[in-house]
Amino acid sequence: MAGLGDSIPMRWQAKVVRGLFALPRPVRRLLAGKPVWLDGQQLDLDAQLLLKLQKLSGTELLNSTSAARARASLDASRELVSGEPIQPVDARDLLIPSPEGDIRARLYRPARLPEGSPLLIYFHGGGFAIGSVDSHDNLCRFLAKHSGVRVLSVDYRLAPEAPFPAAVEDCLTAFKWAVAEADSLGIDPKMIALGGDSAGGNLAIVTAQQATSGARPIFVLAFYPTVDATADTASRKLFGEGFFLTGKAMDWFMEQYAPDPDTRTDPRMSPLLAGDLSGLPPMYLATAGFDPLRDEGEQFAQRVAEAGVPVVLRRHEGLIHGYASMTGIGQGFRDAVFEAAGALRTGLAIGRNGRPRRKSVDPAELHDYPVGNWLT
Repeated sequence: MAGLGDSIPMRWQAKVVRGLFALPRPVRRLLAGKPVWLDGQQLDLDAQLLLKLQKLSGTELLNSTSAARARASLDASRELVSGEPIQPVDARDLLIPSPEGDIRARLYRPARLPEGSPLLIYFHGGGFAIGSVDSHDNLCRFLAKHSGVRVLSVDYRLAPEAPFPAAVEDCLTAFKWAVAEADSLGIDPKMIALGGDSAGGNLAIVTAQQATSGARPIFVLAFYPTVDATADTASRKLFGEGFFLTGKAMDWFMEQYAPDPDTRTDPRMSPLLAGDLSGLPPMYLATAGFDPLRDEGEQFAQRVAEAGVPVVLRRHEGLIHGYASMTGIGQGFRDAVFEAAGALRTGLAIGRNGRPRRKSVDPAELHDYPVGNWLT
C-alpha cells in the first residue's frame, strides 16, 4: 500500500487510509464497488475496499523479487493497516542464544499482569522470507492485551539467506529457551502456547510437533496456516489472484524457503503430510474464506480432529489472507482477532485444568461449529 503515494510520509498515508475506512458504510460501498460473491461467500466490505485501494495504488503483497526490498516495503507499510501502537503494553527486546547466532525477540507484557502468567510464543507470517517482529508488533500487542498473556515474538531466520529448516530450528530453540528462562520471563513454563499466522502458523504447528520431550506447549493458535507445500487445492485456484495473497507470491516464497522440491514433503515443512497428529496440543485454527490457503488449513483441522485432538476450526467467510495484521482499519478484521484472543484465553484456562472431554463430531461439519465447541 506504500504505492498510494511514495512521496507522502507514511503517517499521512495512514491517516488517509484510516479516514476512508471510517466513512459511513454506504460511502465505503460506493468506493469499493458492487458486492463480490465467490464460492457461496460474500467478500467483507472492508476487505473489498482494501483490495480496491491496493489495486489503485498498483502495489502487491510481493512487489519485488528482492527479499531485502520486499521486507523493507512490508515493514514500512505496516502502519497503514495495523493502526496506532496498542497500549498499555510494555515491550522490550531480547536476544535468544542459538548455535547459529542470537535470535532477536520481543517480549510483550500487558499492564497489571502478575508473575507466573501464561506465555504465547508468536511466530510472524511472511512466507518464510519476509516479516519481522516489527511488522507484527501491533498484532502481538493486541493478543497480549486482549488475551491477558505475555507474548514472545520471535525473529527467526529468513530465506533465502537461511532456507528450510533454519526457521524450524530457530522456533524450537525459542520454545526451549522460554521454558528454561521461565523465571526471568515471569511466566509459568507449564502454560506456554504457540501461535502464528500463515508461515508463522506453520511454524507454530511444526514446533508443537517437535516438542515431544520435557515441557510441552499446551495450546496452538494458528491464523490461516500454510500446512502443505505440495497442495493443489480448489481454494488455491479460486483465490490465487486478486485477493491479496497470490499464486505468484506463494510460488516465490516457496522457491526461497525450499529451493529443493524434494524437501517439500518433509512434515517439518508440510505438517499436513505427517503420519501421526495425535500428539498435538488443543488448537484454534482460523481460515479466511477468500484465501488460497483456506482448504489446506481446513483439511489439517479435520485430520487433527480425526486424530483425537481437541480443535476449533473457524472460517471467517468474508475475510482475506493477512487479516490478523489489519486490525487498524476494518471492524471485521478486529472482530476476528478479538475472537482468536478469546479462544487463546479459553484454551489456556482449559489447559490449566486439563484437556476437555472428547466429543464425537463428524469432521465434515467442523466449519459449522462456533468458537467454544472443542472437537475430537
